[in-house]
Amino acid sequence: MANTFKNASLANVNHSGLATLYTCPASTTAIVLGLAITNKTAQAVTVKVQMTDASDSNATRMMLNDVSIPGNTTLEVLSGQKYVLEASDILKIQAGTASSLDAVLGLMQIT
Repeated sequence: MANTFKNASLANVNHSGLATLYTCPASTTAIVLGLAITNKTAQAVTVKVQMTDASDSNATRMMLNDVSIPGNTTLEVLSGQKYVLEASDILKIQAGTASSLDAVLGLMQIT
């Protein structure tokens, strides 16, 4: 088994619907190390993060739901816990305001 550290990122996160940040590849398990979400505006902006569990009939679960990020700050989430993504699981993100957020996901892929 190979362990590979990876980043997935989105600039100018969509506000009109959930955008895919990361899809776990086939024959892979991914361990989420952390997610940094940066608000690039002067005003507070909300964020949603959703996981789709492919092994549970594509069930969706909200990990963050309309969490407010103050202006010009970065919110660090999903760190310090063990979030395991299996093949075809998906992490999606949505901003409350257009083009206001950037997101960087750190993870380790096990193949």
